[in-house]
Amino acid sequence: MASQANIQELEKIASQVRRDIVRMVHEVQSGHPGGSLGCTDFFVALYFHILKHNPEFNMNGEGEDLFFLSNGHISPVWYSTLARSGYFEPKELATFRKINSRLQGHPTPEEELPGIRIASGSLGQGLSVSIGAAQTKTLNGDKSLIYTLMGDGELQEGQIWEAAMYAAHHKIDNLIATVDCNGQQIDGSIEQVMDLKDLKAKWQAFGWEVIESNGNEMSEIIKSMEHAKSLTRKGKPVINLMKTDMGHGVDFMKGTHKWHGIAPNDEQLADALSQLEETLGDY
Repeated sequence: MASQANIQELEKIASQVRRDIVRMVHEVQSGHPGGSLGCTDFFVALYFHILKHNPEFNMNGEGEDLFFLSNGHISPVWYSTLARSGYFEPKELATFRKINSRLQGHPTPEEELPGIRIASGSLGQGLSVSIGAAQTKTLNGDKSLIYTLMGDGELQEGQIWEAAMYAAHHKIDNLIATVDCNGQQIDGSIEQVMDLKDLKAKWQAFGWEVIESNGNEMSEIIKSMEHAKSLTRKGKPVINLMKTDMGHGVDFMKGTHKWHGIAPNDEQLADALSQLEETLGDY
């Protein structure tokens, strides 16, 4: 378990990552700030505390924990976290979504960006890829774990549930999946667009070990992910239903689908940055 001092350090990193997100999206007036801000604490906890990983990037990832982002449109938070944890220089964040940049709107390995192993953003595919990676680890005798993140709106994709059945049937127990349960998607709330009802009951019925957590509280994220790790290697895949607020950290973006894919203007950027402490130095 992380100490209080460590928690405070992680929260400082998260503040910087949130600054990166709003600056990146503002610069090109394109991107997805809402979900990125909501998942910032999770990404920072993952890369700075939970994952066993190496920024000296190896595509095959032998002996490392691997992370796959399924809802690839929240690439700003992933790019910032990768840069701030040493995969590439933070100054490259200034190229986000620009011509010939490695940091495109949806992540792709074609650009040879360290940390990226699959193209993502075509929703519904990340869990299937993660299951394949988990089986590969098992076949190779590699004791590392596989992690993946999906959006709750993404669960409206049928492929997710095919993968869920497969993972439980084949006892894929070196996998920890997380769902960002912010209750929002591009056209409105999940409840209005297509209600998912009782997700805990659904995943349990599909044969998964289910935990629930608060994704905007650093200490709870770490506690829940450590608990999830303790549930691996016991014959079931593990899923973490993580409650977040879209736009968390910036008051006027918080809790609404309107900031799913809209960039802040100059005045809004200044307002957002005034709410976020610069802790590692802006790129």
